[in-house]
Amino acid sequence: MFSIFSPKKSTAATAEPIAAETAASGWLSRLKTGLSKTRSVLNTDVAELFTRHGKIDEALFEELETALIAADVGVRATTRLITILRRVTVLKKIADAESLQAEFEASLVELVLPLEKPLDTSASKPFVIMIAGVNGAGKTTTIGKLAKYFQSQGKSVMLAAGDTFRAAAREQLTTWGERNNITVIAQEGGDAAAVIFDAIQSAKARSIDILLADTAGRLPTQLHLMEEIIKVKRVIKKADASAPHEILLVLDANTGQNALSQVKAFDDALQLTGLVVTKLDGTAKGGMIAALAVDKPVSPIPVRFIGVGEGIDDLRPFSAKEFVNALFR
Repeated sequence: MFSIFSPKKSTAATAEPIAAETAASGWLSRLKTGLSKTRSVLNTDVAELFTRHGKIDEALFEELETALIAADVGVRATTRLITILRRVTVLKKIADAESLQAEFEASLVELVLPLEKPLDTSASKPFVIMIAGVNGAGKTTTIGKLAKYFQSQGKSVMLAAGDTFRAAAREQLTTWGERNNITVIAQEGGDAAAVIFDAIQSAKARSIDILLADTAGRLPTQLHLMEEIIKVKRVIKKADASAPHEILLVLDANTGQNALSQVKAFDDALQLTGLVVTKLDGTAKGGMIAALAVDKPVSPIPVRFIGVGEGIDDLRPFSAKEFVNALFR
């Protein structure tokens, strides 16, 4: 039997817009704080490296390569950054190492810029966002934060508790719904696809702007579970031929380079349209963002959002320049 938690009032009518200047300042502060572990590694091993070396020589490039790999930037991204810096050094005739740091930061921004593609939810109503990820990546918490983010934009939101295997996930989503005045479609046990199908019909009837559909966590190696999530996508299309309009994979930044294999497996199964990188505050592996940028040289999967804390406002759209500035400034 389906259960529906319905808010008393429309969220679109009650959501208050965030004061842009205050929100931006607060987010930048939280971003810097959240990236403190990665920031510490890069500032200690990279920024000080440029200051310590008086001249640009092979030793500098070798140390820089080691530091970037230690920050989990990855071999491919590190190789590309070093190659760019070598070329820039010659073209701009840069002689001292300290002057090269600005070029390094600019090159890093350029490297991750293709990941910066803000999510446009105006294409459909309801705009159906399917959420996937491995166990423990933070999917359910991310859904709650995304709901709050969309509400702050004045949009109405509905949640579909598609993780029918884990009672705690349903309870957590219901709590998010109660806290933020959002309708939650849920079912004890049963078929995840059926829950989400019902949620889409309900969202259409209520003229909801955004439907966030949770799915059970699964490892890419669990082939039967991967087949099941493919079925969920197929059933969503039966409810709305154009849906899901966005398929987000939630990645735990603590996994570092292992995130790349997750991206490949879920992309092969679902054709991902975006990524959410969570828990950047709990790791020194924030450089994995750069690794994601070069993992698919042509049309990399964009990082729609990053999370740097446990607070409900600690999830925001990814900005390449903000990200790099938070690491070094």
